[in-house]
Amino acid sequence: MQKKVTVVGGGNVGAACAQYLAEANFCDVVMIDVVEGMPQGKALDLTQAGPVRGYDTRVTGANDYAAAKGSDLIVITAGLARKPGMSREDLLNSNIQIMDSVMVGINSSCPNTMLLVVSNPLDVMTYRAWQKSGLKPNMVFGQAGVLDSVRLRAFVAMELGCAVTDAQAMVLGGHGDSMVPLPRYTTVAGIPITELLPKERIDAIAQRTRDGGAEIVKLLKTGSAYYAPAAATVQMADAVLNDRKRVIACSAHLSGQYGLSDVFTGVPVTLGKGGVEKIHELKLERDELEALQKSASGYKDIIRGLPK
Repeated sequence: MQKKVTVVGGGNVGAACAQYLAEANFCDVVMIDVVEGMPQGKALDLTQAGPVRGYDTRVTGANDYAAAKGSDLIVITAGLARKPGMSREDLLNSNIQIMDSVMVGINSSCPNTMLLVVSNPLDVMTYRAWQKSGLKPNMVFGQAGVLDSVRLRAFVAMELGCAVTDAQAMVLGGHGDSMVPLPRYTTVAGIPITELLPKERIDAIAQRTRDGGAEIVKLLKTGSAYYAPAAATVQMADAVLNDRKRVIACSAHLSGQYGLSDVFTGVPVTLGKGGVEKIHELKLERDELEALQKSASGYKDIIRGLPK
């Protein structure tokens, strides 16, 4: 039986996710949005692109969560996008209400399906989805470290003039200004960038990674990034649906790891058919661990203030 992924939210990120999933050709795709006709139109457009792009994926659109029934994975992209000058935390109140509404729909149609959260502010929204789902923690995870890591990889490759595919990176912590890029675990063809670049350039690249989303928001003026977030999301979906056992960073529920509990934040995990199958604890330097704990602590304060 063909696997099935439902993408909640038909905006730029959701539509790009649906496109990349269709082109990956390993699952049927359902796109759900509250705007009547919009997900249906985009789904039909993607279906008509199939003969040219070489995929046989069945893509459908709906306004009703009943269409999500039988999904193997639900990707949640619904929410307001950031505007220039707006932090991820500024989005919180509006997007929490949207997430609560989304979870009512999901729980009514497919209450035992794994959730991959993309909505911002990412770590808080992932916690909220888990809180409202009743699922085991390993079945809910957020797309954070994957996106932050590919941004760091791109910036390193741009700096060194090397192939992007030769750069590997690791970014921990919250998906926001407090993320923690790890130069010691960032390499080009296996060589740590600490051997290839001076500290001032590494620091500048790390800061650009932290500002990666805001930089695009500023350039676009009327929206936020969607190509890279969608590509990172589909890599995670592939890891789950095809049991790739990928070791990647994502927002996962911690229960003592790194000295943190009852919070979702970016850490390296093994992602497979069981969702978050293992959380890897890296040997961090004191300043790295303190930065990670500080990053997560800010989100814990927000979580405590969430409405029940």
